[in-house]
Amino acid sequence: MRRDSALLIVDVQVAQFEPNPPYQADTVLARLNQAIAKARQQEMPVIFVQHDSPPGTDLAPGSAGWALHPALQRLPADPVVHKTVGDSFYRPELHALLQQLGIHQLWIGGSATDFCIDYAIRSALSHDYAVTVLEDAHTCRNRPLLRGEQVVAHFNWVWRNMDETPQALRVCKVAELD
Repeated sequence: MRRDSALLIVDVQVAQFEPNPPYQADTVLARLNQAIAKARQQEMPVIFVQHDSPPGTDLAPGSAGWALHPALQRLPADPVVHKTVGDSFYRPELHALLQQLGIHQLWIGGSATDFCIDYAIRSALSHDYAVTVLEDAHTCRNRPLLRGEQVVAHFNWVWRNMDETPQALRVCKVAELD
């Protein structure tokens, strides 16, 4: 049992995956479900972060694109934390939930690598959480200067080589989670 750890799945919403799928969309969804299964085996909470954008956008609350992706193995009791900016920790809701649950370590995966995942990792570290990045369970779409595959590889490299973080930062494949 890992009572001090939680799995954080960030912004895996329909509009982030359809109709224009990001890099390895199906594989990432499958790996996130593997991480969910591993977390549940260890009695870790699984927390979903859902982005709320303004009305009329793809991620507007209540819109089809805003919904958490139906392929995720989410249980009704799994907490969902809402955010309106890239940083999952911008408002105190997530941090307060983690403190209430006694969480000190996070596994992080989801979408989009170069924005919301990177924000979540850096902010979690700044809030004194140890972080394990799920290197094969985060994704993004192609960007103007880089393909999604390059963005994912670049950020995995960045996170592996970050020095002097306030807490432990580990990057590993879902299959290697302990």
